[in-house]
Amino acid sequence: MSKVLIVAEHLDGQLNASTGKCVSAAKALNPETIDILVLAADPAPIAAQAAQIDGVARVLAIANPANQHAIAQILAPQIVEVARSYSHVFGPSTTFGKDLMPCVAALLGVAQVSDLMAVDGPYSFKRPMYAGNAIVNVEAPADQILVATVRTASWPAATHGGNATVETLSVNAALPTHTRFVKLEAGKSDRPDLQSARRVVSGGRGVGSEENFRVIYQLADKLGAGVGASRAAVDAGYVPNDMQVGQTGKIIAPELYIAVGISGAIQHITGIKDAGTIVAINKDPDAPIFEIADIGLVGDLFQLLPELEAALS
Repeated sequence: MSKVLIVAEHLDGQLNASTGKCVSAAKALNPETIDILVLAADPAPIAAQAAQIDGVARVLAIANPANQHAIAQILAPQIVEVARSYSHVFGPSTTFGKDLMPCVAALLGVAQVSDLMAVDGPYSFKRPMYAGNAIVNVEAPADQILVATVRTASWPAATHGGNATVETLSVNAALPTHTRFVKLEAGKSDRPDLQSARRVVSGGRGVGSEENFRVIYQLADKLGAGVGASRAAVDAGYVPNDMQVGQTGKIIAPELYIAVGISGAIQHITGIKDAGTIVAINKDPDAPIFEIADIGLVGDLFQLLPELEAALS
């Protein structure tokens, strides 16, 4: 039987929703057990949140001052010491997981399965290729530990209501000194996190400028939504690159996605096609975004958005 270890993603004492999505993927294996590993300077509050996820048997907590910041080269050796007694090690296919899990796989001397989106068997999976235009079946070796990142847009978050046991671990792992935390530069926002938001409003090249992007923020605030952008908007300097949605940005699956002034290049579609409802607003009736949109509005965004805001008041 499979034994799955999930590496928890967290920030500022809060467990990221991606961890619950990894649990859903693990459940599809029908494993013997699912455990979550929390690494932090003070893992107690995060471990308590993880223990509430349904289907989790144990939460393993490793406290170490070196774990104050999520540095892959520091976390990976500690994870490997725990992972050796498991058949599968999962992490989210987020910025955190994409940075960390290859390091775990390398230290274990195994290959990694990336962007796991469906489970066909204990070592048989589906994953997207070519910007999501093709779905391939992957058969992983059954005689070694399987390390994988889970495509969070393809899985719902596991429900809460669990009461897992929390255990404190101490591992004897040599931590490297060649990598150290210097500082974190991140934009501050009161809006929901882009990758976990239930609603997202994104702007594209059609918004026209950084100043004009305020109309996107205003609509998002009305909806309590996160804010994203197309690659074209990022490249044009309208917004920072941490807001980019798409193949080379963030892959998201909100309940509602509103694309404003976005033509719908395949690079962008890859990042949003799993959204529950897609609304497109564009003055070009032939824009590719309308081919996948559930609702389409053809017209000038600077006229339509104020009308939409007024209707929401």
